[in-house]
Amino acid sequence: MKKRILLTSFDTWLSDQVSNSSDDLLQKVSQVDSIPHDVKFLRLLPVDVMLASSWVIQKISELQPDYIICCGMAASRQRLSVEMGANQGEIFLATGVNLEKLVSGTVATDISSDCGKFVCEGLYYAVLDYLHQYQLTTRCIFVHVPVLNQENLVSILADFLLIIHNLALA
Repeated sequence: MKKRILLTSFDTWLSDQVSNSSDDLLQKVSQVDSIPHDVKFLRLLPVDVMLASSWVIQKISELQPDYIICCGMAASRQRLSVEMGANQGEIFLATGVNLEKLVSGTVATDISSDCGKFVCEGLYYAVLDYLHQYQLTTRCIFVHVPVLNQENLVSILADFLLIIHNLALA
């Protein structure tokens, strides 16, 4: 049975930014015909925790996905980073996904405990909290995407597609 997977990305947040690597990656994923899952996209989220969270929660309610992969840009990183969870003050919410198993077989992906203290962490926390409060079986991860270039695009895209595949098998 096909798994329904919601993928999200952010818009740019600086006036001189040409693009956001999280959205660049989802653009590439949208061009792949061989994904054997029901993949839905919510791209170019506003870089605002409240707005982005409400858009994603509304889409979760509408689609009722099996899995959610929220993506954000991490310009200082060189590899994909799958985040263990998100903080809000002293409260930490962890993903319910086995990340070691999830990244098995990847070549350009790390597991991270630093979601960034910006809109990425705010969105991740809001989604995890929503799933927990409403006792939904949907699982969510957050993936930080480095700036994409000719050297890393192939391995980053391959890893991301493998993560989608591994998540659907979880």
